[in-house]
Amino acid sequence: MFRKAQGCCRVAASKRLAKCLLRPLQPAQERGSIPPRISPGGGLCPVNNLVSSPTSAPSAGRQGKRVALFATCLVDTMRPTIGFAAAKLLEDAGCIVEVPSQTCCGQPAYNSGDRKTAKALALQMIAEFERFDYVVVPSGSCGGMIIKHYPELFAGDPNLAGRAERLAAKTFELISFLTGVLGITGVSATFDGTVTYHDSCSGLRELGIQSQPRQLLASVQGLRLVEMKDNDVCCGFGGTFAVKYSEISDKIVTEKSNNVEASEAGTLLAGDLGCLLNMAGKLSRQGSKVEVRHIAEVLAGITDTPAIGKAAPAQEVTP
Repeated sequence: MFRKAQGCCRVAASKRLAKCLLRPLQPAQERGSIPPRISPGGGLCPVNNLVSSPTSAPSAGRQGKRVALFATCLVDTMRPTIGFAAAKLLEDAGCIVEVPSQTCCGQPAYNSGDRKTAKALALQMIAEFERFDYVVVPSGSCGGMIIKHYPELFAGDPNLAGRAERLAAKTFELISFLTGVLGITGVSATFDGTVTYHDSCSGLRELGIQSQPRQLLASVQGLRLVEMKDNDVCCGFGGTFAVKYSEISDKIVTEKSNNVEASEAGTLLAGDLGCLLNMAGKLSRQGSKVEVRHIAEVLAGITDTPAIGKAAPAQEVTP
């Protein structure tokens, strides 16, 4: 199945973002919350054309780092607003953001033991992204694949080991890049509500991301963070784990969703879309009113779109 998926992943940023998907962004765009070149009325807007080139040279005092945004397959196909939010956060921090042709990082194949396909996809990733100063990923899971496992995949290969190691060294999960590389300590966003935060397994255990999201959330005006019980415990997704061990996965996510509800937060945040989709699905099936969002959307002030798993409100049809 991964060999069939490889062709799809190679063009993961193809023409999927039709203007019907972008229409809910219009209020945020009018406030200046998203870059004006992302046009809800301008027809198709694929992720890899999101910020294809800078609109102007960096002004004095801006960082001017040439950053490639790796959107990830899930963000591209399921929640492109996360990509928009990531681009906005990076640009606001002074980065020159580009979105090259997207591919799959190879993690599903790698986790399933298909090293051949994983290496083929990793090689595509290296070839496309190695020319940038940094590669930023709005996912600890995909980021961890590149940072931790690419060097392992190509260890001992005289032609590719060095390239894999160099890409890994300049790849960062979004929040850790903002705080650790750029030194960002706060954002100018506002959010009226109480949130709780889920620490994803890959982000926490592979990349050490835990305090950084909370540091930035503390700067959001109007936001109140409450910690749920076992916030650092797995949500039960684990990629193919949720398929192969569905009953165990369901028990884990049930406990997680119960902890979310017990926190009395109105919104659940995390940094990995896979986790968010899994938890949003369970919360929805339980009839929960908790909204689920990626942390980048809140930090960037892009929260006018429906929460993950929620349908957009029906629009009135004028005669």
